[in-house]
Amino acid sequence: MRVTPTAIPDVRLVEPRVFGDARGFFYESWNRRALEAAGIDAEFVQDNHSRSARGVLRGLHYQIAHAQGKLVRVVAGEVYDVAVDLRRSSPTFGRHVAITLSAENRRMLWVPPGFAHGFCVVSGSADFLYKTTDYWFPEHERTLLWNDPALCIDWPLGAAPIVAPKDAAGTPLARAECYP
Repeated sequence: MRVTPTAIPDVRLVEPRVFGDARGFFYESWNRRALEAAGIDAEFVQDNHSRSARGVLRGLHYQIAHAQGKLVRVVAGEVYDVAVDLRRSSPTFGRHVAITLSAENRRMLWVPPGFAHGFCVVSGSADFLYKTTDYWFPEHERTLLWNDPALCIDWPLGAAPIVAPKDAAGTPLARAECYP
């Protein structure tokens, strides 16, 4: 397993070692020792699986209390995945990392606590899996406005995205509750 820092070093790209032959392939999608050795010391408490159609945009979500770290990956299709730093004390506050995750490239992204996270589906559909370091607490969930010009996210959308009402009503960065 290869783990490399992104433009925001706390967000890490995780690339598993894939063993393939005529029968198919095998890889470890989670190995605590390997990730711990690479600086990701996370205890996961929940696994989530979502399926979304082309053009669906989910996010940018975070929990102001019970902040969640997430290890995210795609097992069918392709998404454009985004993590936004919401730690006011961070030199990268308000900046984002964006990466394509797909079933084909088998990449994963470690999004540490203190970040908002979201993705849009660029294939016909996508199955998105993620492990979280804390449980979902709806009373603490917040949504950062996905198209806030202050974020400068260049979402690969050919048309208006399909978003949930809570995502359409997200809060711009300038008014968002953030982490210290």
